[in-house]
Amino acid sequence: MNISDWIERQAGFTPDKPAIRFEGAEITYAALAKRIEAAAWALKHELGILPGDRVAHLGLNSPEMIVLLFACARMGAIFTPLNWRLAPPEHAYILGHSGASVLIADCQFVGHVEKIGTIVQGMPLASIGPPPHGWQDWNVLVDSAQSRDECEGSQEDPVLLVYTSGTTGRPKGALLTQSNLFWNAVNSIHMHDLTGDDHVLTTIPLFHVGGMNIQTLPCLHAGGAVTLHARFDPVETLISIERDRPSLTVLVPAQMSALLALPKWETSDLSSLRVVTTGSMIVPVPLIEKLQQRGLPVIQIYGSTETAPVVVYQKRADAESRIGSTGRVGLHSEMRLVDKEFADVPARTRGEILIRGPQVMREYWGDPQATAETLRDGWYHSGDIGHLDEEGWLYIDERKKDVIISGGENVYPAELEAVLTECEGISEAAVVARPDEQWGEIPVAAVVLREAGAMDREAVLALFGSRIARFKHPKDVLFLDALPRNAMGKVQKFLLREIVAGKTTA
Repeated sequence: MNISDWIERQAGFTPDKPAIRFEGAEITYAALAKRIEAAAWALKHELGILPGDRVAHLGLNSPEMIVLLFACARMGAIFTPLNWRLAPPEHAYILGHSGASVLIADCQFVGHVEKIGTIVQGMPLASIGPPPHGWQDWNVLVDSAQSRDECEGSQEDPVLLVYTSGTTGRPKGALLTQSNLFWNAVNSIHMHDLTGDDHVLTTIPLFHVGGMNIQTLPCLHAGGAVTLHARFDPVETLISIERDRPSLTVLVPAQMSALLALPKWETSDLSSLRVVTTGSMIVPVPLIEKLQQRGLPVIQIYGSTETAPVVVYQKRADAESRIGSTGRVGLHSEMRLVDKEFADVPARTRGEILIRGPQVMREYWGDPQATAETLRDGWYHSGDIGHLDEEGWLYIDERKKDVIISGGENVYPAELEAVLTECEGISEAAVVARPDEQWGEIPVAAVVLREAGAMDREAVLALFGSRIARFKHPKDVLFLDALPRNAMGKVQKFLLREIVAGKTTA
């Protein structure tokens, strides 16, 4: 068996039920199952893909991304979705590092692919949409499928190679197996009380585990319906919630802020949503409260690309009473919080978060050293710092690598950022280290003002007053037009460090 059986079995029970809605069209479970079979045939017989080969995709969210994932699962290949926001040299690195055997791209990205360079020369290229010279037409290849092949993939085969967001430097490829995706779906179904009656709205990128795995694949496993948007647009998202009546969606903090800024936010009908899931970074409590003021229960998830990502989460009953916590360890996960000697820490004590479970990645692709450093004795070492309360609820404090050591004292940026984001005049803020001859490192606040010039350096520094120990206070303030963020809204602190150090410009 393999995970493409999810769709085939659902098609047997409810062949005419919509599985995916996209740009006004519906794809039933029967049609989706047929498309997956045909795509697997085309990969094998038209493009020469063998079990274990990497199938790269470049494009916006589309049903074809889901088809390709399940087709790879069916034949034992590995789907490698590319972040379409990256530059050609970054794509060249990922294609080369992954050893991709084929690149299938939306036709609107053909010009971009031609700028990638030598890595794509000689590689089979297929276009979803009208192909240019030298490219094959993916739709024609699939439509010409002549027979049904026997399934070659199995639950233990790797199926999804996702390159990390790159918040700390060169991206690493997290290799997830079909079994990882199955157990992740089981955790998500428990988290959301997800059933075949649910309707998921997916607006975040499918090239990230947040878009593909938090709700989209689990919904299809449960036999529900997925409304898919090519990309996030706040106006279109609000329209879709009113028109399409989804019951579940995932919104990262940046999306929440964009929706809250819309004039129609206060009057739109949001009553179909029984829960909104959020995560991806430390979520500002005021954002959650503003959504809940509109009657939207907001639940949090903690996880990462390496954990597929559903490992720690809240449920609907926890939405109001546990604001600020990312939840309890999931139904099929284990968690430890440890000190520098890897001894378990007591409640209310900060420690590094370690995760073990059947959804944790197999390895970092082509990087045994990073794999050995991250996966030790069966535990995934997250590099994140958190603490548990006496009842076992997890609170995220900071990424371990973001701790600033100034004059021998630890300074946690999240503590400072919480003060900054409470100020109404500040739109967004982050704190990073700047090298300093006297102290080793000093904290520097990077601030985006709601109104340019409304605050100066001294006004920002005055926010900390006596609320936080003086040694923790930022020693400088840098005003920016926007913080550097990746596709999931995470602040790219490695870029921000370069900006505050003067190594690059904003």
